[in-house]
Amino acid sequence: MSKTAKLTLSAKTIETAAPMAKTILEETKNTLGFVPNMYANFANSPALLQAYINSYNLFRHNTDFNGVEQEVVFLTISRENGCEYCMAAHSFVGDNLTNVPKDVTKAVRDNQTVPDAKLEALSQLTKAIVNKSGNIEPSDVEDFLAAGYTEKHILDVIVALSAKVISNYANHIFHTPVDEVFAGRAWTAK
Repeated sequence: MSKTAKLTLSAKTIETAAPMAKTILEETKNTLGFVPNMYANFANSPALLQAYINSYNLFRHNTDFNGVEQEVVFLTISRENGCEYCMAAHSFVGDNLTNVPKDVTKAVRDNQTVPDAKLEALSQLTKAIVNKSGNIEPSDVEDFLAAGYTEKHILDVIVALSAKVISNYANHIFHTPVDEVFAGRAWTAK
């Protein structure tokens, strides 16, 4: 990432954040026990932070994907976009909150075949959406539907993509350091 521009904005704290961002940082600290570096950086633009929170929560709470499937989508997008911060964070979440089998997380992280056929189809469709900028081919859709998903699920992947475009891209230009809590799941883009 050495060629990526780096913003010089300082991370915000609960004390230095604008009111809208301050509320989000306070809620996050109350929920997680800390403010992730990503949120502290995003708080420089309360609109960015709020947009991320909105799209993230919509994907988490208003789609038909279970927690494992959600993590596969988030990990696949983050890997395709080369976001080291999000790969570490979602690997940690998968291990500790959404109970993603380790072999599934490893396969996505290593860009290998996911050992569960349905999750592999989900990862492949997600890759296609990211890499083809949404211009997916009929075969991408056919394989996805054949695995047991619906066309609505394709739209739900796009909701996840909206959250990850915000977080992946902003983390790139901030060069966001991985929080200590996620460090055990660090990942390096190749």
